[in-house]
Amino acid sequence: MERLLAAVAEERVDAGVSIHGVYRPAAEDKVMPPTFPEGPYLVEGRRVGGEMRDTVVLDQVPSQANRIEEALLAARDKGRIQLPLFELKAQTTRGPVRLTSLEFPHRYADAYLRDSLVDGIRFDKSEVGKRLRQVSQEDARPLLELDPGSLIYGAWDSHRKGRWPKFARFYTSSMFGLDPKVGNRRSMRRDPMNLSGAIDDADNAETDWEFRAVGVKAKGSRLSEIGHGSALASDVPGGVVVSEGRRDAWISLGGLERVRFGDALDECVRLARATLLALALAGDRLAFDRPSVWLRSGCDLVRVSETLAFEKDGGEVEEFTLSAEQAIEAFHELRERTAASGLVMGTETIELTPFKGLADAIEHAVTKTTGED
Repeated sequence: MERLLAAVAEERVDAGVSIHGVYRPAAEDKVMPPTFPEGPYLVEGRRVGGEMRDTVVLDQVPSQANRIEEALLAARDKGRIQLPLFELKAQTTRGPVRLTSLEFPHRYADAYLRDSLVDGIRFDKSEVGKRLRQVSQEDARPLLELDPGSLIYGAWDSHRKGRWPKFARFYTSSMFGLDPKVGNRRSMRRDPMNLSGAIDDADNAETDWEFRAVGVKAKGSRLSEIGHGSALASDVPGGVVVSEGRRDAWISLGGLERVRFGDALDECVRLARATLLALALAGDRLAFDRPSVWLRSGCDLVRVSETLAFEKDGGEVEEFTLSAEQAIEAFHELRERTAASGLVMGTETIELTPFKGLADAIEHAVTKTTGED
């Protein structure tokens, strides 16, 4: 805790915290990177260990932040970490739906918040909504109180009228593979009965559709369109062979220094920044201090080594070790000291319900749309 306070002091000598991880593909297999419209993969040159290497993106900065938020939410639900939370609950014909501020795409500025109700009042007109609207580049106290993740991982209110402040992330993490060799793959769904033919209308797939045999002159849809019959997939990405995977994370103390708290006293500000630094480390440790990381189907990576360090002015590096529990403990202690100094980070859950338009959209998404819509 004292080391974190020194890191954010006015006379700091640390530039930031770096985390470098080395991974190997599970079972020494190919990995499946994320796909892009004109890729399918994002291959680029990077400077690694002082030399240019070909790399393939395995997970980008926004995705890594979402994985950390998922880990923080799981830890909060289990009572391991105390954080403020907005919780939106909707009732649908298929059961309850839960969304939280650790899942909203735009964090404190998200449309899910804007289109929700607090005790029957539209969010932006509620007391808590008005408090969030008071946030500014010079005074981030409302976010410290109600949604500190917006300060760590970045947020910008682009869905409301007017000019609102942008909070740049001061924590970044990404994963990439070295020396990529793009592979090939073929995909086919085989029907055990080898059904063939068509149906009268694909829209009747979940009701009483009528079968049309091959050769029968009738307008219809193929059986494969409703899940029957064999089907060959075309243009299936083939995965990539990599020599190893890397994760590079950086907590910018220069970026954290730009998080301001109005007219709060200097020592109070220092405590608040140290609290945010501890929370950033706790999130990283919860998500990535694991023997392996599963990014997506076909992209399971086993950790080989990892280094955490304070990087100092002049290039000096001070390595350290830190577990998730140690980071959480430091965060809780710093948060309490910050509260005692006058800047309070909440711990309560603020319950929300969707207004009718959003509730209808959620109902439709849950009961009517398919994964392809």
